[in-house]
Amino acid sequence: MRVRFLEPARQELDEAISYYNTELAGLGEAFLLEVLSALARIRQYPKAWHSLTENTRRCQLKRFPYGLIYEADEAEVLIIAVANLHRRPSYWRNRRTS
Repeated sequence: MRVRFLEPARQELDEAISYYNTELAGLGEAFLLEVLSALARIRQYPKAWHSLTENTRRCQLKRFPYGLIYEADEAEVLIIAVANLHRRPSYWRNRRTS
């Protein structure tokens, strides 16, 4: 199953990695590893996480206050947002997925 990021989600990922690296050397890499672990779980069990809308789900990271907002079908996982769960919870809802 292929994983694809919407451009705003890719930017959020990059910004979070940069932020954590400024907080503590290596913390950004730890964040990225947590995201990659979550992506592996999503690929294995795409329907296992909290449903937000009819087509979107959220997989919460274990160590960081972030969730991956995504849509999945048989061929692809589309990451809509790398969302900080302590900020504006529904800001991503207007993002186009096509």
